[in-house]
Amino acid sequence: MPESISHYLTDTNWIDWLLSILIAFIIFYVGRLLARLIANIADKAMTARQVDQPLREFIGALIRAVITFVALLVALDHLGFDTTSLLALFAAAGLAIGLALKDSLSNFAAGVMLILFKPFGIGDFVEAAGTAGVVESIGVFSTQMRSGDNRAITVPNSHIYGGVIINVSAKPTRRIDLVIGVGYDDDLKLVEQVLEAVVAADTRILTEPGTTIAVAELADSSVNFVVRPWVNAADYWDVRFALLRNIKTTFDEKGISIPYPQQDVHMHQVG
Repeated sequence: MPESISHYLTDTNWIDWLLSILIAFIIFYVGRLLARLIANIADKAMTARQVDQPLREFIGALIRAVITFVALLVALDHLGFDTTSLLALFAAAGLAIGLALKDSLSNFAAGVMLILFKPFGIGDFVEAAGTAGVVESIGVFSTQMRSGDNRAITVPNSHIYGGVIINVSAKPTRRIDLVIGVGYDDDLKLVEQVLEAVVAADTRILTEPGTTIAVAELADSSVNFVVRPWVNAADYWDVRFALLRNIKTTFDEKGISIPYPQQDVHMHQVG
């Protein structure tokens, strides 16, 4: 038992003892009010700088916890407790908790980095940590995503920030890359004209930058053309699907062949 507490209990001057408890309580109460005030000021400053809500809430909670803890130590010191021993005890407990929650702390640190540097935002379609989907929420420990077939995906933040992040929604336009193979006997000039006509017929394809249509490879069984039009990001898949269908149907109309693997089977009849 602290010496000052023991003195109060054995002394007849109860007024001093009650007064010390009252002062300690006032110190702790004022500390809590101060913690709340500073946290609110910090929250308003971060809101003005458009800091994301999860990070604002965490920093506010951290400020309140630290200031409240300091106020508690001051109050206990006023009552005669050995605060040095308490600090050592809390430090040892903090080290043990930190080692036990190493992975969680790693996810938290990665979450803070994601919120601060914003490699992607809510609603973006991203590829990260071996998965792809639309970002629905960014927490301090994990990120919630929705796959194309409407599955909920929870990805630890450390897995995302520690690898390559591809933000498909970051740019307003995208380029469609198609490889179209035709036969060696086909008229390459005609093929090029047909591809240009199919691309020009789709009004969703952007005129700037222009579409690239060129012979890219003389493959084993086909002459491969690259078709690379630019579209608005929202139109990417619709235009890609439409182009493939229209190219195939137009090739059929013009008599242009699209080579495909074939296998000849020779049967020998034994007399």
